[in-house]
Amino acid sequence: MQLFVPGRLCLFGEHSDWAGEYRVFDPSIEAGHCIAIGTNQGINATIQPHPNQFIITSILPTGEVIGPHAVDMSEDVLLHEAKKGGFFSYSAGVAYYLRQKYRVGGLIIHNRMNLPIKRGISSSAAICVLTARAFNRIYQLGLTIRDEMEYAYLGETFTGSECGRMDQVCAYGRVPVFLTFDGDKMKVEKLSPQKPISMVIVDLKSGKDTRKILADLNKCLRESLGKISEDVRYALGLRNKEILFRAKQAINEGDSKRVGELMIEAQQVFDEFVQPACPEELTAPKLHRVLGYPKIKHLIWGGKGVGSQGDGSAQFVAKGENEREELIERLKELDVECFKLNIEAINDDS
Repeated sequence: MQLFVPGRLCLFGEHSDWAGEYRVFDPSIEAGHCIAIGTNQGINATIQPHPNQFIITSILPTGEVIGPHAVDMSEDVLLHEAKKGGFFSYSAGVAYYLRQKYRVGGLIIHNRMNLPIKRGISSSAAICVLTARAFNRIYQLGLTIRDEMEYAYLGETFTGSECGRMDQVCAYGRVPVFLTFDGDKMKVEKLSPQKPISMVIVDLKSGKDTRKILADLNKCLRESLGKISEDVRYALGLRNKEILFRAKQAINEGDSKRVGELMIEAQQVFDEFVQPACPEELTAPKLHRVLGYPKIKHLIWGGKGVGSQGDGSAQFVAKGENEREELIERLKELDVECFKLNIEAINDDS
């Protein structure tokens, strides 16, 4: 059986997913809102059942082969693998929960990625969703997309990741979705762009520490750190909500120019109010060099950072298809790698 799961690009509202979950403990925190979409790139996999083992082989975009990694399908073994950390731990966490809940048998996954790793487009979430979907299809569990997302989320957080629930939205494929996070509740609304939007994702080929970013920003919600905490709460809450509802309208209308302008605004808000909470990672010199590159200004409506931000990836809204091709050529001058992203128009009757 063949499966494909895309990566996830957060167009707007990064970090508001986990921030909105704090409403369970503190109702004064604003609900989180974000807009995300599956990427053109992702993970292709061949899956088949195995009587008693969980076996994964992964081929990375570089051609490097990881695995096969094989473990027994016992809860104790899967639990140990999930907590051990490393590439296999994400899938092991998902397998642990599904074994515990449904007593599933073993599984063989052979996958090939063309999705950049540790660049803010949820390669870890994609492998978790892929694992949940593979067990669901092989053992006919009858899980919904939301169920697959939930098990993928549980599996990833089991590894110690402080990710929010937005990452697993890659389960919806390449449809843009507007997400609301109110405590432990998540609402998903599919968007219907009336015109296509041409975008470029840029792998900055640098580095960032996502776990440190998440730990430092979570601390601002858990503790009172004076102005830093206040600014982070404002940026991820009220200010984010105001930008997100305008972005939702712009995407539904297929207004590329407005989407790009809102990305510029969102990045400015992030830099002013969130960056001081984790300056070591969020100052992001390469990200800002790429966003401000003079040779691309006439080709784009705007752009911003991706995912947890930092020097992982950037995204741009191109003025059109021809401009996108030139944009990609210009960006090569900065030692980055570019990937196309198409937000397709969706007819009301489709």
